Formats: sequence, structure tokens, C-alpha cells
Amino acid sequence: MTFEIEVGHASRNGPRETNEDFAGATRSAPGDAVPGLIAAIADGVSSGGRGREAAQTSVMGLLADFFATPATWETSVALDRLIGAQNAWLVAQNRQRGGRGGELALTTLSALVLQGQRWTLAHVGDTRIWRVAGGEIQQLTLDHAFSQPDLRNRLTRAVGLDELLHVDSLHGELQLGDCFVLSSDGVHGVLKPRQIGTLAGQGSAAQAAEAIVEAALAAGTRDNASALVVRVRGLDAARLEDEAARLRHLAPLPPLRVGDAVDGYTITALVADTGVHRLYQARDARTQQLVALKTLHESRAADAEERAMLAHEAWLSQRVTERDARGFVRSHPVHEASALYTVFDWHGGQTLEQRLARQPRGEPAEVVAAAIAIVRALGRLHRQGVIHRDVKPGNLHLGDDGQWRVLDLGVALSGREGGAQRELHAGTPSYINPEQWAGAPADAGSDLFALGVTLYRWLAGRLPYGEIEPYQGARYRRDPVPLSRIRPDVPIWLDHLVLRAIAIDPKQRFETAEEMLLALERGAARPVSAPAATPLAARDPTALWKIALGISLLFNALLVFWLVFLPH
Repeated sequence: MTFEIEVGHASRNGPRETNEDFAGATRSAPGDAVPGLIAAIADGVSSGGRGREAAQTSVMGLLADFFATPATWETSVALDRLIGAQNAWLVAQNRQRGGRGGELALTTLSALVLQGQRWTLAHVGDTRIWRVAGGEIQQLTLDHAFSQPDLRNRLTRAVGLDELLHVDSLHGELQLGDCFVLSSDGVHGVLKPRQIGTLAGQGSAAQAAEAIVEAALAAGTRDNASALVVRVRGLDAARLEDEAARLRHLAPLPPLRVGDAVDGYTITALVADTGVHRLYQARDARTQQLVALKTLHESRAADAEERAMLAHEAWLSQRVTERDARGFVRSHPVHEASALYTVFDWHGGQTLEQRLARQPRGEPAEVVAAAIAIVRALGRLHRQGVIHRDVKPGNLHLGDDGQWRVLDLGVALSGREGGAQRELHAGTPSYINPEQWAGAPADAGSDLFALGVTLYRWLAGRLPYGEIEPYQGARYRRDPVPLSRIRPDVPIWLDHLVLRAIAIDPKQRFETAEEMLLALERGAARPVSAPAATPLAARDPTALWKIALGISLLFNALLVFWLVFLPH
């Protein structure tokens, strides 16, 4: 069944000269991996006629920007950030107008998002969102207004009122046949909930919205009356929650041999068996294309957290590549699977680890070209709020098509991962930045540090800080040897760039992928400076104490010698 939504809208001035209500709805673009809809209603508040402006800009801005947010952002996070940005703009506008004796512009705002099989709302003020299901109507929002009769129209929370805005958020399971009604206080101020629920089921969605508004006018509303009716006619499951549910109860995939088939995929090779995952190359009988099948090892298949991490990886790969697949491997939706597995595009080629096993050192020009492609991919990842957490030669792949790709999002952080994955100290020890060993969380900077270590190894044929084991206490006791001292053919600008990427002091490193990309593209034209030598106290915080202890012991030894052996 496909995602199918019916929307109807109606709005009237009522007894007011102007209509300061504004409402609208927008669907996702055709072809989007996750079909969806966002609907919003706002009721402007001002005595100078600027309420309409506040309501209109708030709704139109939200509708225009929501589906442009990174797909990895959780829905409530995206709504909160967009509404927060609109609030900041309105507050700034009101401050300027207030300073000139002008009128302030505020607005309520209630937004509803339908995606996959879930609904999510964000709410500020006293507009309302209702859910009508099974003949019953439920108010999903709470009014942010004073309850006293004389102050009932005074809002306690509104967009544009305060710099710090708290947005109510709520979500739930979406059911086929659900009906949602978004109303302004000119409607629900005079109509009872049961009346709204009954009228919402009449005729088409447009006819239902008209019926609700006409009933409010007939009931003697004193305000603008607006209603937006949203009916769910069809659902399309394509969310992380759906992917996790799909993998939660499937039987583990047994070990397969070449020639075995599962759900139309014929195994052509076993690519890897890590003891946690198995990766197969397979041919899709429907398209005759080669694909990669990833499944859990049978010893791990009963682990709910491992299943959740596999579901997160498949979902994240779809989200990251839905607009542009360059630099990553796309995963395929799997329908009606008989066993536990996920499907990805297959790309022939080899990983950087395989290349280094054959040729430990790369040519500087080759390394720079690859670094530019990889940094661009990491920059796209970071802009979507995703941290890879395991950048290393084994996860960088050069395809037969000449494209570099970042592999394995299995331990990546997107904000939607489970608690166990978030708390996992992921990564390969020799590529982990010093702050993580001290307990700091992984961030975009840790991905760039790991890439810097990879580039150093590729150019020097060895790791900058040597092989690091998790139990080691002294990991970063000296700065890396400059690459130009190991290889005279490495340009000084490239030497400085790599040393900055792997500096012990995080303040000397690149802050963003964009900054590192700019330095790579400029090259010798505008070289970056070499990082300053790391002070002893920074490399070893206990060094000063050790020196002081040594001096103290030496002084005491001399004192004892003087007392015992020298004449007095």
C-alpha cells in the first residue's frame, strides 16, 4: 500500500476585519525514499496588524524547509530547530520595531508531520491538533494560555515572544483511517470536541473543513475561524522503526554456499566473516545485478542490540544516499524477507587496506586526490549530523568506477541509534584521537583525526603514534615524525597538513571537513602552517610531577649522603 493523504482547508474572517490565521500543508517530493506530509496552522497575535505576517512566515517557512532538513535528523528535532530559528527571527524583528515604537508580532503554531507509520507534532500557543479515530476525538495539544476567564486570550507561550522558546512535542503510531484536525481558537472556542469530530468525517476532507468553519461562524465565534483536515488513506512503511521491527523477529540466515538462494538472491561469493557479521556477494534474480548481503553471525543473531545496530546501519545508508549516493554505499529496501539480512549495492574494487598490503606507500598526488574525495564524503556525513566513528583504511574503498567510498556505518552515530550503540567505545585504537581515551565522546573532529592517521600511514608506510592497544596508558608521548623526514618527495605543504590533522592538541587540528577540504584544494598555493610542538605538560600531564619527584628524591639523597658520610 502506498502513502496516500487527503487534505482539506477552510478559513474565514468571522467578525474581524482581517484574517490573521494561516494554515497549509506540503507533501514530500515525488520519489523521496520516505513519503511524508507536514501540515501547520498559526494564529497571529498583534494589535497593529502584524499578526498575519508572523503567522504566514512561520507556517510557510516551516513547510518550505522541513523536507530540506537532513534525513538523519529525528522529526521532532527538525521541527524544534526550524521553529526555534523562526522564533529567533521574529524576536529580532520585534526588538527592532519595539525600539521604534512599533507593534510586536507574535503567533501560535501547531504542526503535524506524517511519515512512515508514525505521526509527530510540534506545538506552541492555543491553536490545537485533534485526532479522530474509531469515532472518538482526542485533543493532542495543550493550550499555552492563562486559564482565568479575564485572561483567557493571553498566551503564556508564543513564537516571537521570548528568546528561549520551549516547543511541545508528541508522537505516536499512525493507523489507516486516522483523521487529524488542526484548528484555530475561533473554531474550538465555540465548538465542542464531539462536534468537531463528527464534522471531520463528513464528505471529503475539503468539505469537512468547510463544515467545521461554517459551524463555528454559526455558533457566534468572535475570532477568525480556520480548520485543516488531514485524512490517512494509505501508509508506506519506510522508517528506522519499521526496519528495526522487520529485523527483530526474523530467523537468522544460516551459513550459505556459492549457488545457494534466498528470496531471489543467489550467492556468488562469501566476502567476509568477522565472527559478528557475514558479507556475501549475490545476484538479484529480478534485476540480474550484483548486490551485497549482510547478516549477523549465528552466534550473534539472538542479540537484540546487534539486530538494532544492523537495522540502524541499513536505515542510515538509505537516508545518507537518498539525495546523493557519491562517497557511500546505498542500501536497498527489503520486503517480505524470510531471514535476517540487509541488502546493499555491490561495487567491485578494493579497500585501502588491501592496497596498502600490496604497496605500503602511495604517491603524494594519488593520496591528495583520494583525500579530497573522502573529505567531501565525510563533510556530507557531518552536515547530516552523522559521525562515522571508524574511519580507517579497511573502511575506505576505491571502486572499479574510480570513486572512493566510505564503508561501514555500523557504529555510526546519527541521533537515532540505540543506547547500547551510543555508549559503545567504537573505533580502531590506533586511529582514535587522544580525547576519546580520556572519556570525551566521538565527534566530527575524531573522524578527521582518524583520516589524518590514515593519510600519514599511506604516505609514510607506518602509523604516526605506532600500534596502540586499548590497555596502553602512554599513547601520545611524542609528536609524530614529519613526513618529509621519512619521504623527501612529500611536499612540505602536505606534510604540514597531515601533521595538523593528527596534532595531539585538538586546538591545532582542522575544526571541520570543509576547512580540511579547502586546505587540500589550495595545496601549495596557500599552505597551512605546521602545528607547534606539543608542550611536555600536554603530552604527559604527570611529567611535571615526575620531574618534581625526581628532584626531591635527588635532593634527599644528597642530604642523606651529607649527613652520613661528610664530616661536620
